[in-house]
Amino acid sequence: MIINGVIWAVQFLLGPVMGIAGLSRFLGIVPALVLQGWVWQPITYMWLHSATDPFHIILNMLFLWMLGGDLERHWGGRAFLRYYLVCGIGAGLFITVGGLFQNPLIPTVGASGAVYGLILAFGKVFSERVILFMLIFPMRARTFAWIMFAVTFVFTLGHSAGGVSHVAHLGGMIVGYLYLKRAWRLREFLDELRWKLRRRKFKVMPPKDDDWIH
Repeated sequence: MIINGVIWAVQFLLGPVMGIAGLSRFLGIVPALVLQGWVWQPITYMWLHSATDPFHIILNMLFLWMLGGDLERHWGGRAFLRYYLVCGIGAGLFITVGGLFQNPLIPTVGASGAVYGLILAFGKVFSERVILFMLIFPMRARTFAWIMFAVTFVFTLGHSAGGVSHVAHLGGMIVGYLYLKRAWRLREFLDELRWKLRRRKFKVMPPKDDDWIH
């Protein structure tokens, strides 16, 4: 949160000098430029936010504070940072690929991809914890994560509107899920999937009064 805040302050102060668009083009993700060798962009974009819209960073940092604190205490600082970076960079790769088919020259900035990865992780680690959706409706963290995934998926199928990169949100959640499942260990990942599929074929029957146990 401190790093994001400091960088946003630098953006705000240097924007009139260097030009906000210039900073976003250099450090944000521009899909066409990433393919031309600007490979740092999927890493640096997640530390920048809109310098003209303070609600962009406020909303992301609010989720980072609410969800990230418990995850960091649960995993430890190093593991939490590693997960955060994996989700953010993974979302950046989704933005790069998706942007090639839509707007390859428009820059994308923000920590939303990493934050949506935190939403996914919070829903898995603290699945039964009750949270207030929109600060009004109580629901389990797992249900909240599923709702956010469904909304993001639906919007990703359409066109991005209002300057929101839904591809980044979806990418952060998908990468977070694969990371938590250790999908890079392909054999273990496939074995777990097979076990879940086979488990659904079995049905547990309640005992009857006339059953005998030998």
